[in-house]
Formats: sequence, structure tokens, C-alpha cells
Amino acid sequence: MFSREQFGQRLYEMRKKNHETQADLAALLECVKSHISEMESGKKITTAEKIVLICEHYHISSDYLLGLSDDPSPR
Repeated sequence: MFSREQFGQRLYEMRKKNHETQADLAALLECVKSHISEMESGKKITTAEKIVLICEHYHISSDYLLGLSDDPSPR
């Protein structure tokens, strides 16, 4: 089941694991840094297109990012 909080936590973990700042991720997604902060805190979600960009950038599956699987490996 989808959870904004779990999505945010996994996004945060992937960003930190890759030594990126919120500003770095915001530049990739062409949004403002505060949007990244709100996603990581579970206050906001983003578009399908941006979820795809995140998954491609971090080489993870969308199911993992969305909390539908515990396996981060893309298929």
C-alpha cells in the first residue's frame, strides 16, 4: 500500500546514499528545493514523469520507491 511517508523516506535515503543535496535533486527534476523537502517529509508527492526520472537517476524500481516492494532493483 502506498504511503507518502515511506515514499519520502526512501527518496531521502536514495538521495543521501548518492551524496546529493536537495538542490541537486531539485535541479534534476526542474523544481524548487522546497518541493524536495516536502516530498521527503511526506507532505507532497510528485508527477509520474518525475517518479520515472527519480527511478532512472537512482537505478531503482518505481515499486520500491512507492513502497510496493522491498526490492530496490529495477526489472
